[in-house]
Amino acid sequence: MKKTYLFTPGPTQIPPDVVLAEASPMIHHRTSEFSDIFANVSEDLKYIFQTNDGEVFTFASSGTGGMEACVVNSLSRGDKAVVVRGGKFGERWAQLCETFGVTVVSVDVENGKAVDPDVLNDTIQREKEVKAVFATLSETSTGVVHNIEAIAKVVKGHNLLLVVDAISGIGVHPLMMDAWGIDIAVTGSQKGCMLPPGLAFVCVAKSAWGAIEKSDLPKYYWNFKKMQKALSNRTTAYTPAISLIMAAGKALAMIREEGIENVWSRHAKLANATREGVKALGLELFAGDASGNVLTSVKAPEGVNIDAGIKKLRDETGVTITGGQDELKGKIFRIGHMGYVNEFDIVLAISAVEKILYENGYKMELGKGVSRVQEILVG
Repeated sequence: MKKTYLFTPGPTQIPPDVVLAEASPMIHHRTSEFSDIFANVSEDLKYIFQTNDGEVFTFASSGTGGMEACVVNSLSRGDKAVVVRGGKFGERWAQLCETFGVTVVSVDVENGKAVDPDVLNDTIQREKEVKAVFATLSETSTGVVHNIEAIAKVVKGHNLLLVVDAISGIGVHPLMMDAWGIDIAVTGSQKGCMLPPGLAFVCVAKSAWGAIEKSDLPKYYWNFKKMQKALSNRTTAYTPAISLIMAAGKALAMIREEGIENVWSRHAKLANATREGVKALGLELFAGDASGNVLTSVKAPEGVNIDAGIKKLRDETGVTITGGQDELKGKIFRIGHMGYVNEFDIVLAISAVEKILYENGYKMELGKGVSRVQEILVG
C-alpha cells in the first residue's frame, strides 16, 4: 500500500478540512453567499501579505499568470526594468518583461547565492530612467531566500517601483508589504497557502497606482482596474474558481488561527531540522547560508544517480522529493517543507533521503539523519 507524501516545491500537501471545503456543493458567483465568502478571503489575504492599505486581487490562474499581470499593469512600452535573476523564476521575470517589449537590465546572481543589495544599488545608479525592479523572495529552483527588506530599502532610495515574486515565500517567510514599502507582490495558491494549484493572488499597494494608471501594455483579463472595481463590489471581474475560493476560506482561516508569526517560526524550525538532518549524513547544502525555509536544496553525492533514486522512491513508496532543474538537473535534490507540514513530516522526509542514498551505495549510517532531526525538534 502506498500513501502519498509531497515534499516538493509545489504543489504541497493540503489539510483534509481544506479538501472538504473545496468539495462543498457549487454555488453561483453572483450571489450574496459567494460575496460573503470572497470578502472574507480577500481580508485574510491582506493579513498574509501584511498590509492594511493594499488590495489583493484573486485570479484564476497559476502564479505565472499573476506575474504576467504584475508586468502588464505596472509598465508601459519602452520602459526599462531591473530584474534580479538568481534562478529559474528570477529569469521568468525577465522573460515576461521582454515578451511585452520592456527593456531588461539583469542583475545576474550565481545559483545558490542571494543577491547583494549593494550590487543592485550600483546597477540602478549606473542605468538611466529605470522604472521598476523585479525581485524574488524565495527562489525554489535553488532554495535561496533573498533579503527583500534590504532590496526594498535600495529600491525605495531611488523612488522606483518594487515588484516581488512571493509565490513560494508567502506564509513561510515574513513579507511586510506596508512596513517595507513593497508596491506589488504576487503569490500562488499551491505553496504556503496550503491549496491546490489554480489561484494567483496579487497584492497592490496604493503607491503602485500611479504606474498602473499610466500603463499602456495590453491587458484584458489581467486588468487591475477591472479587478479593483469588482473587489469594491465584493466579487471578481470574471467567473472565479469558486471551489478553490471556498477552500481558500478554510486554509487562510487556519493560518489566521495559528498566527502568521507562529507560521513563520514553525517553518524556520522545520527548515533548520531538515538542514541539520542532511548535514548529519555528510551532505552539503547547495544554498549554504542563503538557504530559505521553503525548501532545502542539497548537493547530490558523487556516484549517486539522484534522479533515478527519486523516481524509484516516488513509484514504490508514494514519497516525492524533487531533483534539480535545467543546469542543476542531476546535481542537486530538493526537499520541500512548506505549508501543511509538521515535525513528523520532516522525520519521514529525511528517512526517505536515507533510503535513496543507502540503496544507491552511498556510505552512511542508517538513522543518523533521522536521529539528528529528532534532536533538533525535541531540543
